[in-house]
Amino acid sequence: SEVGHLNLGAGRVVWQDITRIDRSIESGEFFELPCFKALIAGLGPNKKIHLMGLVSDGGVHSVDRHYFALIEMLKRQGVAGSQVCFHVITDGRDTAPKSGLGFVADLDERLRSEGSGRIASVSGRYYAMDRNTNWERTQLYWDCITLGKGEIAPDAVQAVKMSYAAGVNDEFILPTFIAGSGEPMGRVEDGDAVIFFNFRADRARQICRALSEGEDFDAKCFKRGARPKVSLLTLTHYLDGLDAKVAFGQDLVRDTLGETLAKREIAQFRCAETEKYAHITYFFNGGAEAPFEGEERALVESPDVATYDLKPEMSLPEVADKLVAALNSKRYGFVLTNFANGDMVGHTGVFDAAVKAVEAIDTHLKHVVEAAHASGYEVLVTADHGNCEEMATPEGEALTNHSYKQVPFVYIAAEGSKATLVEGGKLADVAPSVLALMGEEAPVSMDGESRLVAINEA
Repeated sequence: SEVGHLNLGAGRVVWQDITRIDRSIESGEFFELPCFKALIAGLGPNKKIHLMGLVSDGGVHSVDRHYFALIEMLKRQGVAGSQVCFHVITDGRDTAPKSGLGFVADLDERLRSEGSGRIASVSGRYYAMDRNTNWERTQLYWDCITLGKGEIAPDAVQAVKMSYAAGVNDEFILPTFIAGSGEPMGRVEDGDAVIFFNFRADRARQICRALSEGEDFDAKCFKRGARPKVSLLTLTHYLDGLDAKVAFGQDLVRDTLGETLAKREIAQFRCAETEKYAHITYFFNGGAEAPFEGEERALVESPDVATYDLKPEMSLPEVADKLVAALNSKRYGFVLTNFANGDMVGHTGVFDAAVKAVEAIDTHLKHVVEAAHASGYEVLVTADHGNCEEMATPEGEALTNHSYKQVPFVYIAAEGSKATLVEGGKLADVAPSVLALMGEEAPVSMDGESRLVAINEA
């Protein structure tokens, strides 16, 4: 979703952080980065380095070659394996629901055979990577990695197997500390260092805030107890103001659709529920946190449920109401939204719930389109990736990850329109198409192509 919204808003193909990191590893530069050397040099005697992040080959939030490169980097820099603790976050959302065992076993074998570290904890991403301010989930993970509280297992492979035996798949594995035959030895403590290796920001923010923020955090989010004072390094830029060093700094994308409209004094309205709010603001704006001049935003809280199959309509009715009100006001030249249901409910793998999610989209999209046309707006509908159109494997197993299908790009024209869209293209063509529909020139830096043509040219 991050990658897709970045390209949708940029109007060009944007080189991703994953590619920048891959190239650095291939060139060897990665293993000599000054930020890594400084972190290691600042480590006191008997202090630990904790590697933390999503362990899978999913390539959405992290990828296995990056954390293996970090292990190699620490070896080359002379860090003893006894100082390296690995905190595994299991996926099961962008990968198969029970693929985690293989990833954990491979990592555990690598660490043991090389003597390059040990796995200190295992947790499903539901707890460790919440992005929806469900702080009670983040606290469970925090208590595990800092206090050794929660489930206990003798080793990481057994932790995953025990969870499977209890009917709990990768995404929802309870925070589990690896104690071996004695006391938990891999807790995050005063003077330690933490490297969080997700390259995608949104689901890493809450736990990184807990690791780095001062006393105000305890009043606003959850009470951490005695917070260990650690040196935090993140692989990429996660959040403005986060007290952390960054290995691969932020490359802001300029002349995005939002910035272009702002420069031309065209008012904008952005609205989504919490789960997709960052996508239509931060990511769509090329990594810019603050709204552009003339850009108004409306946030609707996502439902407080364990999983979204329990409420497939999510907060779509409230989002649609705000959109209709904005359209009726005729104050904005550009209105942007994201209907979260297809993706978020699709990730649950529950087919009947996905059907209800799509039905909710049908109902509320109709209301929004009618309001748009009544107020003189044109409507474009697209997606940045697929999900709920594939809900099961050929063997009948639930499928929770994204699909690889091409996405639609639909122009719902007002009556009398003389334009249409030609087939084909890429996500980077959406922003130039929006500008063309508005009668605006695309900036030179947008190398995407408008798909809009006159009907007689189609």
